[in-house]
Amino acid sequence: MIRIRDLSMSYPTAGAAAPAVRGISLEIAAGAFYTLLGPSGCGKTTTLRCVAGLERPDAGEIAIGNEVVFSSRQNIWVAPHERNVGMVFQSYAIWPHMSVFENVAFPLQYKKPKPSRHEARDRVMAALRLVRLEGFADRPAPYLSGGQQQRLALARALVAEPRVLLLDEPLSNLDAKLREEMRLELREMVRRLRVTTLFVTHEQIEALTMSDTVAVMQDGVIVQEGPPAAIYGKPAQAFVADFIGKTNMLSGRVQALGGADGLATVETPVGTLRCRVDAATRAGDAVTLAIRPEHVALLADGTAPGGPNALAGEVEAVIYLGNLLDCMVAVGGQVMRVQLHPSVPVVRGARVQLLLPIEYCLAMRH
Repeated sequence: MIRIRDLSMSYPTAGAAAPAVRGISLEIAAGAFYTLLGPSGCGKTTTLRCVAGLERPDAGEIAIGNEVVFSSRQNIWVAPHERNVGMVFQSYAIWPHMSVFENVAFPLQYKKPKPSRHEARDRVMAALRLVRLEGFADRPAPYLSGGQQQRLALARALVAEPRVLLLDEPLSNLDAKLREEMRLELREMVRRLRVTTLFVTHEQIEALTMSDTVAVMQDGVIVQEGPPAAIYGKPAQAFVADFIGKTNMLSGRVQALGGADGLATVETPVGTLRCRVDAATRAGDAVTLAIRPEHVALLADGTAPGGPNALAGEVEAVIYLGNLLDCMVAVGGQVMRVQLHPSVPVVRGARVQLLLPIEYCLAMRH
């Protein structure tokens, strides 16, 4: 439904132009929920705005459905209002001088063919029912809560039955509890409507819980794309592992490969470890080892036999987070993070042994 090829976009600066997007390509299937995830300044919002037509790229091609809406090679440019996209901005962009009904009805004034007054009213009320605001149609828009304004922005984006829905960090202005509720509501709404959605966020939890596909961006390029479970469990490089969730990172060097089993022996500052590696890894390669805190087992010192990936350490801190204990364990000159069930008896200063399961130790080449 959305196809981007070799998209590039730069912004003028006092010196040379600053590239924001560097030749990215992606495809979003009809009805899919696709997320661009990355830190501020990585190019994700610029990409979204290019799809919407709010920015004119320097080069590349963008197609929505079977229509090419931008092509530098063919000199095609379709104006934003002719692309039939719905967009929800980070600030919601609710018009304060209009009622809830008038806000939602506004896009229909520019739809071709323009619906009749009776049809427009039916469509507005249907959109308001979709977001559970039908009882607020006559209320002035500024008198809505933050969550209600977010739903109003969604209704306005959907009322014209767009080909695609573009979401620019729409949950970032909500408090934590409301944001969690709206994640579920938004995902279920999009799934129910089967509308193709391009979502931009810097929040990893939003990307992991809402998306069919996640594309992680860094410095204007997509560095990894895939299902949420693959992005989290099999990061392709250290940046992805570090950006998605909490991760223990260790520098190392491959000492030997383990044959066809995809394992290697890696020398690290905390000792020699067995790790998973990709097929292109060779002995002598410099690598970064990553293991998630929830995959590290913690045992009282002396209660477990030594063996592969067993490390002796001392607990430096225990932080109670309600649903888990976040522990910092000193191993040599490194600090390893471990997440445990809150019922586990562990105290600061205790001597412990950490077990790093081989299947969860991932060594990534530099």
